[in-house]
Amino acid sequence: MPRRRSLLTAFAGLLAVLLPGPAAAPLHAQATEPVPRSRPTPVNWARAKALLQKYRLPVDTSGISEVDAEIPPDVDAEDLQALCAARKVSIASARKKAESVLAELGAWVDPISDERRADAQRRLGCVASYTGDMAAAVEHFKAGREALTPDLEDYPRLRPLAQSLEEAIGVSLMRQGELDNCLVNPSADRCLFPLRAGGMHHNGQGALQAMERFRAMLAASPKDLDLRWLLNLSAMVAGRHPDGVPADQLLPERLFKSEAPMPRFLDVATRVGLGRRGIAGGTIADDFDGDGLLDVALSSVDLCTPLRLYRNRGDGHFEDVSEKAGLLGQLGGINLVQGDYNNDGRPDIFVMRGGWEVSMRNSLLRNNGDGTFTDVTKAAGLLNGNHATHSAVWLDFDGDGWLDLFVAHEFTPSTLFRNRGDGTFEDVSARAGVDRTAFSKGAAAGDYDNDGFPDLYVSNFMGENFLYHNNGNGTFTEVAGKLGVQGPLASFSTWFFDADNDGRLDIFVVGYAYSTSEFLKHYLGQPLAAEPLTLYAGQPDGTFKNVTVKMGLDRLVPAMGANFGDLDNDGFLDVYLGTGAPSFAALMPNVMLKNDAGRRFLDVTEATGTGHLQKGHGVAFADLDNDGDEDVVLNVGGGVPGDDYDDALFLNPGSANNWIALRLVGVKANRGAVGARITLRLRDSGPGSTLRYREVTSGGSFGASPLMQHIGLGPARVIDAIEIDWPGSRTHQVLRNVAVNRWLEIHEGDDTPVVRTPAKVAF
Repeated sequence: MPRRRSLLTAFAGLLAVLLPGPAAAPLHAQATEPVPRSRPTPVNWARAKALLQKYRLPVDTSGISEVDAEIPPDVDAEDLQALCAARKVSIASARKKAESVLAELGAWVDPISDERRADAQRRLGCVASYTGDMAAAVEHFKAGREALTPDLEDYPRLRPLAQSLEEAIGVSLMRQGELDNCLVNPSADRCLFPLRAGGMHHNGQGALQAMERFRAMLAASPKDLDLRWLLNLSAMVAGRHPDGVPADQLLPERLFKSEAPMPRFLDVATRVGLGRRGIAGGTIADDFDGDGLLDVALSSVDLCTPLRLYRNRGDGHFEDVSEKAGLLGQLGGINLVQGDYNNDGRPDIFVMRGGWEVSMRNSLLRNNGDGTFTDVTKAAGLLNGNHATHSAVWLDFDGDGWLDLFVAHEFTPSTLFRNRGDGTFEDVSARAGVDRTAFSKGAAAGDYDNDGFPDLYVSNFMGENFLYHNNGNGTFTEVAGKLGVQGPLASFSTWFFDADNDGRLDIFVVGYAYSTSEFLKHYLGQPLAAEPLTLYAGQPDGTFKNVTVKMGLDRLVPAMGANFGDLDNDGFLDVYLGTGAPSFAALMPNVMLKNDAGRRFLDVTEATGTGHLQKGHGVAFADLDNDGDEDVVLNVGGGVPGDDYDDALFLNPGSANNWIALRLVGVKANRGAVGARITLRLRDSGPGSTLRYREVTSGGSFGASPLMQHIGLGPARVIDAIEIDWPGSRTHQVLRNVAVNRWLEIHEGDDTPVVRTPAKVAF
C-alpha cells in the first residue's frame, strides 16, 4: 500500500518558505499540503504563518526531513519489515542526492553555484547527524560555510544560510560532546539540568569548541536568546560556567532554582535494568502478567527497533522479556496505550505509528495471559496503512461495557472504532460525527459535564482543537469554540484531570512552539510571543474558564511526552513535561511542576533532579517498587538514530503523607473500569480539600500510567467513604471507613474490597 508524502517534510517546507534564514530550521523542502483536505482545513496556514513569524525556531540539523523525503513511495505501509528496509534505503538515497549535486557543480565558482554547494554540504551534514556521525557532520557544515565566504559581502541574501551553518557547526560540536561524555558517564547526574559536578563533561573538547563558536556568534547577534542559552549550556557542561561567559550574556543558576522544596529523585534505570539506549517512543507502566508488580513497555519511533517489554521481577531488577512475549516483530511505534479490549482482565497494547513522518499501520496486540502477545490488528478490523498516527485513547463511548478506540490521525480523518464485543471493531466515525481532519497530536477522554458519557478532546498542531460532547445516543457534537477551549493553535500533549479537587474535570493542553528562546523567557521574566501551556478549569455549569495565568502556567514548555501523578501524596496532581523537537539544538530541560493544593503549579525541576536535557517522550507515573509513592518512567531520546539516549526511571524518595491504591474491576462496566469516577471523602485531612476526585484513565496522551489509581491522601488516616460511579451501568457504589496505605481491588457491585499485599521491591 503506497505511503503519503512525509508530513514532517511538508511542514518543514512551510517553515522554510515562511521563515528563511537562521530564525527557522534550514529545511529546504518544497512547501506543499501533504494530503487532500477535508473539513475543517487540517492546518490554518494563514494563522500558522502569523504565529511562526513571532518567534525564533532552533536550527535543525537532524536530517529527518531529508531522509523521510527519500522513503520510496511504493513501500507497503502495512509491512513493518518493508518500512524498516525503506528507511535504510532512504538514508543512502538522501546522501547520494546531495553528493550528486556536488558532482554536478564540479569546480564551478559563482554565487549561485556556491549557494547550491553550501546547501548540498548542509544536506550531507544533516544526513550524517541523522546517523550519529557528528564528526562528519561538522566537516560538511564547515565546508558549506566556507563555500559561501567569497559571496557574503556582495550577496547579503546568503547571510542567513551562512549563519545557520555556523550555528549548525556549534550544535554538532555540542552533540559530539554528549556522545563522548553523557552517553558513557555512569553518574546519576549526567545530562540533568542544572548541571552538577557528576554531569559535567570529562572530555570537554566538543563543548569548549562549541562554546567559542557561540560566543563569537553572540558578538554579532547579542540579543539572540538561542545563542545565549547554548553558550551558557556549553560552558556549564565544560565546567567553565560562570567564568567562561561574558557578564552581559550570563544566565546565573539562581534563575532555575525551584519554587518549592522537594526531595531529589534519582535515575536508577540503568542500575535496575529498565530501558535501552534508543530514540523517541511511547511508554506504558502496568501489570501485564497479573503478579501484582508493575511492568514497563517502551516503543521506539525507529522503524527498525522492536517494541520492548520489561518484566518487573520483584527483586529490584527488570527482565527484558520482549522475545519471549513475541514482540520483536513489532517494529517502530511513536506512542503506546493500554486497554482491556476483550474484557479478559489483562491489559492489551495499541501501538501508534507514523506521527510526524509517513503513513503506516498501527497494531493491536492481544495479551494472551501466558506472557505472550498476538498481533490481532487485521482480525480486529483495525489494519490500515493510510494514516499517520500520534495519539489514541480507549473509552466506552456507548456504555455497553466494551472499550472502544478513538484514533487521532495527522491530515486524515480521525477514527472512532466501536467494539462489537466479539474481538472485532467497526468504524463509526462518520455516524458519530468525530471524523474531522486535522494535524492531530493528542487525544483524551473524560466526562467533563458529569452526565455519565465520556467526551473527547483532540489537540491539533497549527489548527483549532476539538471538544466532542457525547450526546449519549452514539453521536458527538463539536463544542470547542462554543466553550472557548479551541486553543492553543499549536497544541500537543493533552488530558482531562481534576487539578483542584472540585469534582469537575479540567483540560490541560500543551502549547507546542519548539522555540528555545520562548522557553527561556519564563526564567528571564520576559513576555511570551508563543502560546503557553494552557489549563481550562471545568465550571459547575459545564463550561470552562481559562485559568492559565492564575495557575502559574503562562510559560512555554514545548512538551511532547507528558503525564500527571502525585509526587508527594498530598492528593493534588502534579505534572511532568518532556521537552524537545527533532532539532539537536532543542536542548531544553524537562520540567516538573508541583500542584500547590490546587492553587497554582510550582516549578520543582531543580529540586527533584528531573530536568533531563535529552528529549523527553512517553511519561508514566507508577509505583514500580510498591512502596506507596509514584515513581516516574521517561522514554528518552530524539527523533533520529543519532539522537539516542538511555531511558530513565526517577525513583521517588517518598513523603510522610498517606495514600490508597485502587484497582477497579468492572462487571457490567468494562473490565478495566476505564471512565469510572472515584470520589474519596477524607477524615482529618488537614488544610485544603477533604475530597479527592479521579477518573480512571492512563493519564496523558503521550505516555500511559497504570489503570490502577494511586491517590494521595495527605495526613488523612481514615477514608470516610470511597464512592465509585461505574461507567455504562451507571451504578453508584460506596465503601465506608476504609483504612489507608493499602492496595484494594474493588469489584463492581461488591462492597467488600479485596486487600492486596504486593511485595515491596528494593530498587
